Parts: sequence; C-alpha cells; structure tokens
Amino acid sequence: MLPTRLARCALAAMLLAAGLHAAAAELQAVPAQASTRADTTGFDGVVEAVRQTVVAAQVLGAIVSLDVKVGDRVAAGQVLLRIDARAADQNAAASDAQAQAARASLEVATKDLERQQQLFQNHFISAAALERAEAEFKATRAQLNAQLAQLGAARTQSGFYVVRAPFAGVVAEVPVSLGDMAAPGRALLTLYDPTALRVTASVPQAVATPSAANPALRIELPGLPAGRQWVVPGRVQWLPTVDANTHTVQLRADLPSGTAGPAPGMFARVWLPVPDANVGAVRLNVARTAIVRRAEMTGLYVLDARGQPVLRQVRLGRVEGEQVEVLSGLMPGERVVADPQAAARVR
Repeated sequence: MLPTRLARCALAAMLLAAGLHAAAAELQAVPAQASTRADTTGFDGVVEAVRQTVVAAQVLGAIVSLDVKVGDRVAAGQVLLRIDARAADQNAAASDAQAQAARASLEVATKDLERQQQLFQNHFISAAALERAEAEFKATRAQLNAQLAQLGAARTQSGFYVVRAPFAGVVAEVPVSLGDMAAPGRALLTLYDPTALRVTASVPQAVATPSAANPALRIELPGLPAGRQWVVPGRVQWLPTVDANTHTVQLRADLPSGTAGPAPGMFARVWLPVPDANVGAVRLNVARTAIVRRAEMTGLYVLDARGQPVLRQVRLGRVEGEQVEVLSGLMPGERVVADPQAAARVR
C-alpha cells in the first residue's frame, strides 16, 4: 500500500511540475528595450494663467448680492456682486438736485445779463452795472460747472458698488460671503482667463539656454490622462533677471490655445535639452502594463535562465506614453513578462 501512495505522490508532483513548465512556457516575455539616453532634463514648474486678477472693493459697504460662485464662467462686464449703495445713491440724488438748482440760477443770470446789455446799449445804465451783471453770470456758470462735476463724481462713486467682470473668464476663488463687509482694497474674488495658460519653471543659470525655437523643448502635465500629458509649447520666454538667492532663471512657456485639462496651480514639468555627462548611456524601457505595485514595492517579473518568472524590485524613471524607464534593477536583453498576473499564478 505504501509504495502505491508514494507512486501516486510522485506522479502528482510530476504532473504539477509539467503544468508549471507549460504555464511558464505560455508566458509572453518581451526583452527590455535599450536606447540611447536623451540629453534632456526635467525641471518642475507650475501652470499659471496669463491673465489673472484679484477683483477688490473700492468702497465701504455690506455685500447685498453675490451672483457667482467658484467655477462659474462669466462674460466681460457681467455683474459679479453688489455692495449696499443706498447712501451713495442718496448723495448722487442730492448732487443732481444741486445741479438743477445751479442750472436754474444760470438761466436767471443769463436773462438778467441780456436785459442789462440792452439797457447799456440805450445808455440807461452805466458800464459798471453791466460789468457786475457779467461777473454774476460768470460766477453762476462756474457754480453750475462745479455742481455738474460733483454730480459726475457721485455717479461714478455709485458705480463702484456694482462689481463687474473686467474680462471673460472663470471664477477661481470667492473669499467673501453674502452679508460680509467690503472695504477698499479687500479681495472679493479671483478671476482668470482659461484660454491663455502658461507653464513657469525655474531653471538653473548654468543650463539656461534662451532658445525660444528649440524643437526639443517639451511640457509634461502628469495630472492629465495618458495621451494628453505631453504638450509642445507655443511662445517661450526667458525672463532677463536671475534670482540672486537660487541663481535660477525663470522660464515661461505658453500652452497651445485650446489645451483641455490644465488649470492654474497644476504641477507641470519642463523638459529641456541641456549638457549632460550621461549622454549616450544606455536607457531601458518597458511596457507600463508589466509593472507590479505591491504596497511600497515596485517590481517586474523577469524570466530566469530556466524560463521561470522571478519578481524583481526595480526603480522607475520617466513615463513616456505606454513606456516607462527603468533606472535600476534590470539589465539590457532580460526578458520581462508582459502579463504580471499570469506570472503570479505560475509562482
């Protein structure tokens, strides 16, 4: 009986080993692709709006109407919020009444001057009386002009209580609420133009090469979905000043109009061609689908000399489309399993 059991166990082990070998043989392995390391270096940057403004209050008063919220798109001239303008409206009404009174006084002074001129032509009054009438007319006219100027200032002041959008854009921040007290200089909301965005990065002075037409310059937006992360910039500008503390030069690269997804504050990376001592070194790329992530470990299944998949920890680098760079843990020519789940079942 015992020899029979041993024979059965040996047969089961042989069948299991044969199954594992068959499964390992079915695994699809791709050699690690070796290429020449590109002479580009990435510099961290941030997406900014070319046109962004903080709309602040110019007058004192309570906010009685708040017509927008964060994320709303507004048109140029659209009403954003209103401040209590009752006192300003009353001042404007008082200035209007004073201007009307001054206008009536000017009409009386004009008619009186005409009568005095006729009397002077008929030699019924002296030249001194005519001069007094002319002086009174000029004083009344000057008073009317002063009242009209004061009325215009009052109306302009009343316009400050209605806050309008200076340009078409998106509301990025509204730090006030309905009923808050607005004061001169207090920020009411932030507005930016989504059609004009740029990436700003600080580049070391030693590698800053002001070449706006360099075709190798690229922008990476890791926060966007795959396939939309790489953008060719439009206009590139190097600021003419160098930061005295960090010895860096600021680079501004405009995003193409119509680029969907980026927003001010988003992380970006600018890739520039720079002198590199590692130019010509070997660079290994593998498919992104072959990467295995378990907790804090990042690895690949590599076939050993017997054709068995072995999980090996690696350190990854830059991601380009469906390929990812392997910085360490893999040698050129080693076969990487394309389907890590199938390799895990073999193990």
